[in-house]
Amino acid sequence: MRNADEGSRTIEELKNKSSEVPHVSAASRLVIPFKPLTITFKDVSYFIETPQKMEERGFTKNRLQLVHNITGAFRPGILTALMGVSGAGKTTLMDVFCGRKTGGTIEGEIRIGGYPKVQDTFARISGYCEQNDVHSPQITVKESVIFSAWLRLPSQIDQETQAEFLKEVLQMVELTKIEDTLVGMPGINGLSTEQRKRQTIAVEIVANPSIIFMDEPTSGLDARSAAIVMHAVKNTGESGRTVVCTIHQPSIDTFESFDELFLMKTGGQIIYSGPLGRNSSNLDMLSH
Repeated sequence: MRNADEGSRTIEELKNKSSEVPHVSAASRLVIPFKPLTITFKDVSYFIETPQKMEERGFTKNRLQLVHNITGAFRPGILTALMGVSGAGKTTLMDVFCGRKTGGTIEGEIRIGGYPKVQDTFARISGYCEQNDVHSPQITVKESVIFSAWLRLPSQIDQETQAEFLKEVLQMVELTKIEDTLVGMPGINGLSTEQRKRQTIAVEIVANPSIIFMDEPTSGLDARSAAIVMHAVKNTGESGRTVVCTIHQPSIDTFESFDELFLMKTGGQIIYSGPLGRNSSNLDMLSH
């Protein structure tokens, strides 16, 4: 079962435990530095109580397993894709890792920087970009990111440093040219869908997390818009953060933007995990 006896572990202890990763030294050059952290997991499974409709159809087990014995790691500076057909369990697995599954039972071991994962601490060093944004339409791009920074950055960081970091984040996701544009309402005015997705990434990055999860960042975008968003995603990974994205039916260009792949098939099982190679684009047929 999931560890809960390390609740007093501080964020500093977690970060000091993580070993340095040579190719992510960019993290130390940022205005507000962070410690790159690796997520490791072993035999992770997720169960829910059997739905009544399934019991009525003759399913006899007391609980239903949605994720089956997943083992692997997500590393700093490595852009990782969770891919598979609809219903394979991509988002479920990601929600298990980031602690968004409050019901059901999680089994197995999840470690952050070598320590057992503790949700209260993990929430302070991680970010989550949802498919659907919830930005206020009455404020500008810059104001939206500033608001996130005020709420989530440590209070001891002075305003001048915050302002420099804000500028750095807007440049990372390429929103500087439209920073004074009103966010607006989706599909009516203000930002386009692609710009809103980059805005979502900026709002999470400005909290300075070591780890970021993104749920289908290119969903609903055409090829050109997807390429722009993926450039922002790659910039996020190149800053030294651990970036994990669920992705569904990507274009070849989007697919090849990733460094590593976890391919899932229906039933919540991993059928491939590892680096993307020359023949990796043929793996999608295996997920059916």
